[in-house]
Amino acid sequence: MQLYHSTTSPYVRKVRVVAIEKGLDGEIELVDALPWPDPSLAATRNPLGKVPALVLDDGSSLYDSPVICEYLDVLGGGQPLLPPNGPSRWAVLRTQALADGVLDAAVSIVMERRRPIPLQSLEATERATGAIQRGLSVLAEEVSSSPTAPFDLGRIATAVAIGYLHFRLPDLDCGLGDHRLASWWSMIRDRPSLAATTPFVSTP
Repeated sequence: MQLYHSTTSPYVRKVRVVAIEKGLDGEIELVDALPWPDPSLAATRNPLGKVPALVLDDGSSLYDSPVICEYLDVLGGGQPLLPPNGPSRWAVLRTQALADGVLDAAVSIVMERRRPIPLQSLEATERATGAIQRGLSVLAEEVSSSPTAPFDLGRIATAVAIGYLHFRLPDLDCGLGDHRLASWWSMIRDRPSLAATTPFVSTP
C-alpha cells in the first residue's frame, strides 16, 4: 500500500497513528504529495487534491482519513479501534467527528493567517476559534470522565487535534490550558504511535 501524504497534515498523522497501532506501518510506503500550493500529485489519487489518500494493492484509492482509518482497523490485528456495532460505535464515531471538526477549524485559521494581512478576516478567525473552544470543552469532558479508556479511533483523533493545535497555533487561546486536557495529553503524548508521527518541519 502507498499513502500519499504531507508530513505535517494532521489528517495524515491520524492515519499513520492508526497504522502503527494496528501493526500495519511497515506495509505502507509513504509518498510525498504536498497539496499546497500545487495539488496535482495528490489529485492523481484523490480528485479533491487532498491528503491522505491510500492506494491499495489493486491500484484503487481510499480517501479521506475516516475511511482510511476504518479500512486499516479492519485490515490490522488486535483490538478494534472502532466497535463493530451498538452505542459504543456511535460514541467513537461522534468523538472522531468532533475532533476532526476541531482540526478543520484549526486548519482554516492556519490558512487564513497565510493570506496577506489586509485580506485576513478577523471574523473568520474568531468564528473558527469559537468552534475549537467549544469542541475542546466537550473533548475535555470525555477524556476526563474515563482517562484510562482504550486508545480507540475517537481518542486517536482527539490526540491528533491537540497535537496540531500545539504545533501550529500555540498562541491561540482555544482551551488547551484546560487541566483535564493537559493531564490527559501528558499521559498519552509519548505513546509510540504519537511520538513516531510528531510533525518536524514547518511546511504546510
